[in-house]
Amino acid sequence: MERGVCSLEKKILEIKERVLSELKKAESFDAIQEIRVKFLGKKGELTQVLRQMGTLAPEERPRIGQLANEVRALLTERLEKKLSILREQEKEKKLKSERIDVTLPGRPLRRGHRHPISLVLEEIKDIFTAMGFEIAEGPEVEWDYYNFEALNIPKDHPARDMQDSFYITDEILLRTHTSPVQVRVLEKSVPKVPVRIIAPGKVYRRDDDATHSPMFHQVEGLLVDKRCTLGDLKGVLLAFARQMFGQDRQIRLRPSFFPFTEPSAEVDISCVNCGGKGCRVCSWTGWLEILGAGMVHPRVLETTGYNPEEVVGFAFGMGVERIAMLKYGIPDLRLFFENDIRFLHQF
Repeated sequence: MERGVCSLEKKILEIKERVLSELKKAESFDAIQEIRVKFLGKKGELTQVLRQMGTLAPEERPRIGQLANEVRALLTERLEKKLSILREQEKEKKLKSERIDVTLPGRPLRRGHRHPISLVLEEIKDIFTAMGFEIAEGPEVEWDYYNFEALNIPKDHPARDMQDSFYITDEILLRTHTSPVQVRVLEKSVPKVPVRIIAPGKVYRRDDDATHSPMFHQVEGLLVDKRCTLGDLKGVLLAFARQMFGQDRQIRLRPSFFPFTEPSAEVDISCVNCGGKGCRVCSWTGWLEILGAGMVHPRVLETTGYNPEEVVGFAFGMGVERIAMLKYGIPDLRLFFENDIRFLHQF
């Protein structure tokens, strides 16, 4: 049995020397962890040696057990000490690499400025308020009645297919245009005339490509009075186009269809790039579409409480992003929402 005692004692002391030797060479936390697992872990060499104590005589076990505990405690202490040294070295290294020279001049802060959409929206508001229009607002989460039905678009009408909508319930949706604001204003104003408003705001449709976004901005305009004509509408839009894009701009009205206006028209301006001569920007037509317009449909006036035999009106609607893209020559709508500082600082 004495031979077994000597064998275990020798193995324990050998493990001690090996651990101390490898610790001197260890230069990283991973190396320390490997040594800990290799010698002191559940399957480590020292643990395997201690499992052989059952072969010793009962009177020898306390001495060998004490030796093993002393070696384990010593090795654990040396491991922690080595870890502490490595932590201090790592700390010193970070302090040197991350040191800040407080005598250096600070980095200048860039001044913020308004987004191009905000710039164009404010310019649109200024142009129309100068013509006597008031600014009106309404909810972005809207009733189906105000978004469609009151605008002469009954349920299951094919015209709804023109606007892919985000529905919350069968009767509540994210508004697809700011036209519901016109209905709400007319309901509150009846029978007063004239009514002159523009309704700017966010709208939502299920579109997403280079020229469409699920969320975008619109400005709708409305004028209701005892007398106004399509000529008045054209005059207002011509004045807007020239103030927004330059005094040499011309406009044209092309027949179109909108359920809430009759007659309806698409409104084009002479190309901002070629002046109407024809180029790639306008597909060689000389014209660029900017908005839709028309005379308010009699049913919309009736729905809101006005007598279409006594009053008449016109309405128009434009996408703010579309106006900004034409004004600044921006090729992709998505640039407005990517928050690329290189793009935004051009404005």
